[in-house]
Amino acid sequence: MIEHFSQKRIDEIRECFNLYSDNGFVNSSSQLRCILRSLGYAPTQQRINEHYRKYKRQSIDFAVLLEIAAIEAQAGDPLVEVIKALRGLDREGKQSIRVDELTNILSSIGERMNKAEIESTLSQISVNGIVPHQKLIQMISRPNPLANGGRIIVKKMADEQEVGADGEKKLSKKELNKLAKKAKKMELQEQKTDSTKKEGGDNEEDASVGCYGTYGLIQSGDQKDIVFTELMNINKELDGKEIWIRGRIHATRSKGNSCFIVIRHRVHTAQLALFKSEQVSKQMIKFVASIPKESIIDVKAKVLVAEQEVAACTQKDMELHGLQVFVVSASEQRLPLQIEDASRGENDPSGLAVVNLDTRLDNRVLDLRTPTTQAIFRIQDGVCFHFRSILRKRGFTEIHTPKIISAASEGGANVFTVSYFKGNAYLAQSPQLYKQMAIAGDFDKVYTIGGVFRAEDSNTHRHMTEFVGLDLEMAFKFHYHEVLQTIGDVLINVFKGLQQEYAHEIEAVRQQYPAEPFEFCEPALVLKYADAVKLLREHGTEIGDEDDLSTPVEKFLGKLVKEKYKTDFYILDKFPLAVRPFYTMPDPHDKRYSNSYDMFMRGEEILSGAQRIHDPEYLIERAKHHKVELSQIQAYIDSFRYGCPPHAGGGIGLERVTMLFLGLHNIRLASLFPRDPKRITP
Repeated sequence: MIEHFSQKRIDEIRECFNLYSDNGFVNSSSQLRCILRSLGYAPTQQRINEHYRKYKRQSIDFAVLLEIAAIEAQAGDPLVEVIKALRGLDREGKQSIRVDELTNILSSIGERMNKAEIESTLSQISVNGIVPHQKLIQMISRPNPLANGGRIIVKKMADEQEVGADGEKKLSKKELNKLAKKAKKMELQEQKTDSTKKEGGDNEEDASVGCYGTYGLIQSGDQKDIVFTELMNINKELDGKEIWIRGRIHATRSKGNSCFIVIRHRVHTAQLALFKSEQVSKQMIKFVASIPKESIIDVKAKVLVAEQEVAACTQKDMELHGLQVFVVSASEQRLPLQIEDASRGENDPSGLAVVNLDTRLDNRVLDLRTPTTQAIFRIQDGVCFHFRSILRKRGFTEIHTPKIISAASEGGANVFTVSYFKGNAYLAQSPQLYKQMAIAGDFDKVYTIGGVFRAEDSNTHRHMTEFVGLDLEMAFKFHYHEVLQTIGDVLINVFKGLQQEYAHEIEAVRQQYPAEPFEFCEPALVLKYADAVKLLREHGTEIGDEDDLSTPVEKFLGKLVKEKYKTDFYILDKFPLAVRPFYTMPDPHDKRYSNSYDMFMRGEEILSGAQRIHDPEYLIERAKHHKVELSQIQAYIDSFRYGCPPHAGGGIGLERVTMLFLGLHNIRLASLFPRDPKRITP
């Protein structure tokens, strides 16, 4: 079918192709539609989809476009109808045409032209609703005479009007001069194009066709037999070998016949280089250089030992020489924040741009990609892993408790009320009651990891309305210190595991958020509440024997403990009974205090725990003292009527452990998508 095109028509198709294509390819259906419409065709979206299915590709080069144009030509060229109509006016000797008549002619060719746009354009040359024929010819000699007409309409209609049916010239001398100037301009452009070709420019034959482009939308339509190598696994053993990798474009630098890209996967980066060669064309380099940052790409590359150290990448001794590049998922050109900026601390001394916390959280998906944030959540994953592993080795069973409950689990007002059919329910402040019921059910040792909800209107650096709780409960034989020591040992082993296995991640976080290394002693330091009060008084803090610790006092006590005992982690035992929940067992020797404890890191609380009351009558007495509605906790009380072992436990905040172990300044940095009184999205 292509052979039926004249050379003139092929030149028109090439002109449109060069105008609308990107790097020698048509990469979208909208581009293809624009080209075909400019050529005078009127393809429907269904026909465009049929073209894609037929050629089974998303990137269409000039040869494929010629075939598509030939198919559309067979389907009928609506522009011919317009030209025939105008030539018919000449034969009838008409010197003008009504606007509505011409509008109907043009709009009748289909969806290619919008009627309102045609009328608006024609109104510029009409007089009392009549379009003079000569003015129409002048108008169609201008670039883009109609909104959807394109340059080819101008050229084709002008060619038809130049010689009428009887062979007589129809253009004035002035119009012929305009066409001559236009022809001269096109000739100069062609000379410039030829010169570019000789210099090896973008219009030279593309030797990399099929080696770059975009996959389009991956809908699991087929499978590819490609084995990928992780960036972190690239080493000297792969020197000289060709591999496939997938990653994000972190940074791009191109000049002339070369392009350098830093490709990133999670916290690992490597340098990808492309040089113009027999396998890599100029067009390919230009295409790769135009891919937006943060786009995901697949790369086939040859691994080589770097001639000099690549300082900007984690892969410092190896580099990749690109052979094929395909876009898996393209990013938008404009990013709300730059990964480089988000990788700097708020007090970065370089003076370069930094990203504040609110901007980070508003664009959390991008912020999660920074090496520091990746490291934070790798460490947090390690906390959960070691917590589970250590407890499992000690005979604990993991359980999962309800998050919708009938009464406030802590007996206080800081609880979220939710509509529950015809009544109200509450979001659990703690899994405490259900852990105890599991002990009464002979589980002996249990733990759970799950969401905890606190309706506290606290906009501090360490409070959130939803956080992840690491809770455990354990039956003991005679003294709750059996449990206290178990929890202390578990946390110390978690800290040891983090320091041994996540040294690289800890150092990465410290680069952006400098902090002193976390220190602890083994076994854990246990300090009685009365002794802590005495230590505070010795250093000028006024505090009563039964007063709770305020946040500033907690931090000051942590500083004193660090100076005296050289540890960032310690346990404070025997809290005043008045500041603990209703289910806390009182101290048998001094009713002012209780068998309860808190654990601290860097002077901030991470765990609150106690021996629980396991006698139902005593529990009722304490619940009444705290003004807890008995009917709402009746099932909890009844669970102790059939015999229950003495037990104790505690609840740990995962985000606080992460924040304080790393020395971060805000808990929101350690929460994937934090929730506080002012933030409920994203």
